[in-house]
Amino acid sequence: MTSLPPAWRTDGDLAAARQHFGARIPGWTEPAAYGVARVDDDGLVFGHVNRPGGSHRLPAVVLATVCRHASGTATYALTAGRLRKAVDLLAPAEAAVHWEHPNLWSWRELLGVGGERIDRFLAFFVADIGEPPVDEHDAAFRERLRD
Repeated sequence: MTSLPPAWRTDGDLAAARQHFGARIPGWTEPAAYGVARVDDDGLVFGHVNRPGGSHRLPAVVLATVCRHASGTATYALTAGRLRKAVDLLAPAEAAVHWEHPNLWSWRELLGVGGERIDRFLAFFVADIGEPPVDEHDAAFRERLRD
């Protein structure tokens, strides 16, 4: 497999990056919905919520790479370091200026709260919206899908 360019400027570059990451996850299946939240003392603070039918598929496979997620519905605990790894892996997509990058932007925002040391994050993957939530965090994420 060929290596990726340092910046992904075109739709072809983005598709190649999605294929690159997906090919490295045995059994990879795109989720119906996914997202990230910071765990604060007052509850969950969500970044961009990717609803069913959304167009941002590359961040899903990048996040799955960091979480080691292949398929199904699951919630994963993430450290700030692992979320930063997802940001670093996705950052070349910003070169595609004809797209907005709400996942990348919101993940950075979640990481950069007022210089505080926040180290508790959750990643959410939902395979089928019709299935019941797997835990209370997934239930909170599903509520965001209804907003």
